[in-house]
Amino acid sequence: MTTAAVDPGLLERGGVALDVDGPRATIWLSRPEALNAQTPATWEALRTIGEALSDEVRAVVVRGEGRAFSAGLDRRFFWAREVDGMPGIAGIAELPDGDADAVIAGFQAGFSWLRHPARVTVAAVQGHAIGAGFQLALACDLRVVADDVQFCMAEATLGIVPDLGGTHPLVHAVGYARAVEICLTGRRVGADEAVACGLALRAVPVAELDAEVDALVSALLAPPPGAGAETHALLARVADGLDPAAALAAERAAQLRRLRSLAAGEG
Repeated sequence: MTTAAVDPGLLERGGVALDVDGPRATIWLSRPEALNAQTPATWEALRTIGEALSDEVRAVVVRGEGRAFSAGLDRRFFWAREVDGMPGIAGIAELPDGDADAVIAGFQAGFSWLRHPARVTVAAVQGHAIGAGFQLALACDLRVVADDVQFCMAEATLGIVPDLGGTHPLVHAVGYARAVEICLTGRRVGADEAVACGLALRAVPVAELDAEVDALVSALLAPPPGAGAETHALLARVADGLDPAAALAAERAAQLRRLRSLAAGEG
């Protein structure tokens, strides 16, 4: 295993670890003693990883160490003016609108790259995935969960809103009405419901999560890189609202690129 060119100090401050093995990268939230609670440094580390990964990496797995995926925001974020040198809620509230918007946009960038079609991303979720943890799982293309999973969008019940990019994929996954109910009630969503409503691809016993994710990633990496990337991009554009006629045109253009690559012996 190798590590991409990311400052080890930043990874440590963010409670994040990274392994890269050929076309697969695995990102670990690595604060198990705090149930992998997240801080602004976590989001900075995630953003930097996204910028540092080479084009060779075609699949990314995101997971948590220990018994939880992520219990959400580090509690210090709610009361401290600064957390690890970055503004907490009180600090952000004191900023001018433009500066506050830029700060939150920087936080969002730690998650948003996971939805870029250049790579397929998989969240391997066990235990609690609350608030920011839920949104991190939603940032990935696919979610495989252990049978002890507990998804919860707790933000509204705490007086804030989900602002790390979770609203768009949640509505796409479960529909508007169920997304409203999940977000406003803050209730827990377990493994069976997650699979039934489209939040998760499948659920397995905790002991089988690693093997299930490994098998899925191997299958996702099986197509030739060019064909896989083009197909993923087509599906992502449709998910983002591409109309049927434009989708047909996008398919024609992608197929022509593939045919020319194959004719040129590029695979």
